[in-house]
Parts: sequence; C-alpha cells; structure tokens
Amino acid sequence: MTSLYLFLNLGSLSIPFIFSFHPKLRFYKNWKSLFTGILISMLVFIPWDIVFTNHGIWGFNSDYFLGLRLFNLPIEEWLFFVCIPYACVFTHYALIHYFPNRRLSKSTTKALGTILSIIFAVISVFNYDKWYTVINFTVALMVLILVMIKNLELLRTYYLTFVIMLIPFFIVNGLLTGSFIKNEVVWYNNSENLNMRLFTIPVEDTVYAFTLILLTLFVMNFNRIKSS
Repeated sequence: MTSLYLFLNLGSLSIPFIFSFHPKLRFYKNWKSLFTGILISMLVFIPWDIVFTNHGIWGFNSDYFLGLRLFNLPIEEWLFFVCIPYACVFTHYALIHYFPNRRLSKSTTKALGTILSIIFAVISVFNYDKWYTVINFTVALMVLILVMIKNLELLRTYYLTFVIMLIPFFIVNGLLTGSFIKNEVVWYNNSENLNMRLFTIPVEDTVYAFTLILLTLFVMNFNRIKSS
C-alpha cells in the first residue's frame, strides 16, 4: 500500500485541522506562531533525518510511500514534520483550554526536569557509540534545559499533555514501525540504538517525539510573547 505513510500523515492532521475552526478553540489564530515553530523544528530535525538516512541509521520501505524524494527523504517524511507537530500542538492547546487548572507545581516541574536531564545525560554518555541514542538524548537534554531556563511554565502543562499525546503516538508510530502491517514503514539499524522496543517502537522514538513537540511549542510561545 504505497499511500499508507501519506494516509497516516493526513489522518493525523485531519481532525485537529477541522477543529482548529471550532468557535471555542479558534486554534487557527495561532497558525503564524505555530508554523514558525514547525519551521524552526524542521531546521533541526530535517538535516538530522537526512544524515541518518544517508548513513543507514534508519530508512524507509518503498512499499509504503509514493516514491517521491527530496534530499533522499520521502515527501511523506517531510509532511510528517508538519502534520504530527500540528496535531500534537493542537492537542496540547485543546487540553489546556478544557482543563485550564491541570498543571504541575513549579517544584514538581523542576524536579521532573532535573531527573529527566540526568537520565538523558547518563544514557548519552554510556551509549556514545550508538548514533541514534546519543544524538537523540543529547538534543533532548539541550532542549529540556533551554525550556527549563526560559519557560518553565510551559513544562508545567507539557508534561501532562505529552502523556495524553502518547496514546495516538503509539498508534501512529506503531504502524510506522510495523505494528498491524506486514513490514515496517520506517526501519531502524538496531546497532545504532538501544535495541529496546515498546511493542514495535524503539524507545528512542518516545524521546524524539518529546523533543520535537517541546521545541515546536517553545518557539511558538516565544514568538507569541515577542509579537505581543
């Protein structure tokens, strides 16, 4: 099914896009800052993606995408960095809108940030020879520290909303990595990661998603504050 990756992207985007015009949410008013955040995130993640693809650290099964490539990445992979952040950021804002008082205390947020930072650093140091692991956890560490310093308030809600985002994450990323289908859409060289899977999903992918969405939100919020 050569259109599977495209359908996953568009399917992930469809409902958030439609409800962006809901009169109570009016999420479309955030588009300028959102797409700025998406663009900045792509400037980080797309070159990373290109390098890893070219070096065989991961790759794409041609049975599940249309065959069009740009810098050796399927067009669907480029769309991934638009559709998935859009859907996740929409989810974050919708949850905040409907549950405005659901946030962690500052002390808990700082403690979680410190614990995660230590975990990311330790994993990076002890797995310096595994490219996906070391780059993934190092970038996560850098982004987390940046947000802790510059916008701790964002983390007070993001830790909670990310847990909710993990539900669709396991569905979409599970399909991409081979759950429910004959072969995976995206394959991984397990010598370059921890070779630990959550179902079919490399454990690194959860941290990758955490960083991608957090960076997008951080830039988005920074841009909104700067513009106000």
